[in-house]
Amino acid sequence: MNLHRVKKLQDVVDWRLCIGCGACAYASPPGKIELVNLPNVGIRPRILDTGYNGSECLPYCPGVGVSAPCDPVGLKTAAEREFGATIEIWVGYASDPEIRFRASSGGILTALALFCIERGGMGYVLHTGKDGERPWLNQTVQSQSRQQLLDRAGSRYAPSSPCDGLAQVESSDLPCVFIGKPCDVAAVAALRKTRPALDRNLGLVLTFFCAGTPSTQGTLDLAAAPGPLGRLIDLRYRGDGWPGDFRARWDDGSEKRISYEQSWGRLTFYRPLRCNLCPDGLGQLADISCGDAWDEYDPKRPTPGASIVLVRTRRGQRILREAIEAGYLTLQPAGSDRVLAAQKNLLGRRHELFGRLLALRLLGIPAPRYLGYSLFSAWMGLPLGRKFRTVAGTLWRALRRRWWTRAA
Repeated sequence: MNLHRVKKLQDVVDWRLCIGCGACAYASPPGKIELVNLPNVGIRPRILDTGYNGSECLPYCPGVGVSAPCDPVGLKTAAEREFGATIEIWVGYASDPEIRFRASSGGILTALALFCIERGGMGYVLHTGKDGERPWLNQTVQSQSRQQLLDRAGSRYAPSSPCDGLAQVESSDLPCVFIGKPCDVAAVAALRKTRPALDRNLGLVLTFFCAGTPSTQGTLDLAAAPGPLGRLIDLRYRGDGWPGDFRARWDDGSEKRISYEQSWGRLTFYRPLRCNLCPDGLGQLADISCGDAWDEYDPKRPTPGASIVLVRTRRGQRILREAIEAGYLTLQPAGSDRVLAAQKNLLGRRHELFGRLLALRLLGIPAPRYLGYSLFSAWMGLPLGRKFRTVAGTLWRALRRRWWTRAA
């Protein structure tokens, strides 16, 4: 990171490093900033007080940098250097068939969250749900019941800022579950180190495997026609089967449906720069992370969803085993080979990250600082030609898109 160029919150935004997690809204004094959703960009902080620069937010900002929970050199296997330290690896699904059907893959996060509310003594789940009046947008929500969790199950491939609700967790009378993207969880991990009440009330931190967050414009372009935006009453990206279709529905009964492969393929073009610089799509800083077991998926033979589950902490291990014993989850032990096979595309992107960061630094463009992710060794394992294409391609895109200047 060119620290002399990133000294305040607005620098993070101007250099396209903001991911819109909302941590700055939580960490800043009241009335200093607000979060706004820019359709072509994402959720970003807007400074309300011209005398405030937000520099105290930078230690928590995943756009500035992220540290892995341990030194990958000390990890037991080469596989763990790919996806982070794990205590246990499982594969399976929610035992409740309705949760499994509604969810994006196996419904693990929804079932775990429900267990924590019904059996684990936790107050609520802080996570992301569909905006009730504008279903093409997201909002930070609290879920306290099975029905609320069901209504909000499934991926939301649009900007979200769940960290903006952390003050509610901090002041809660009961521990809470937090569910967010890996970058959101990275901000939470940094924040809880200096905020004892927040740390105490985070009963369980969950994340999902993530390949990036497209801007709102991606959703709007997918949902374009057959009806006006203002009359759109429902929008789902996945779920109701594995992986499920993108579906937009209007108040006159008309519907637009696009396959998952087609919709996600189009949405990837709307990801911001910081998503393409992510070192941790598999959520190393959560108690538990999970995502699609794509090695089981066959489009010619549809099956109910299944997920890979990575247990990262002793707390996560204890709660997961309690949920299994209580019948909320149906899981089988798995090895690291399942993770590598199920998420080879997402892990493959990480191999190129050192080259992308190198290209940005060659041009003097600020880039995040990552500690403990073994990026150089992953890069060194690539063929020479791929190394060259990664650096050259990033240089070309940076010059063509004017990343060497601040965003307008």
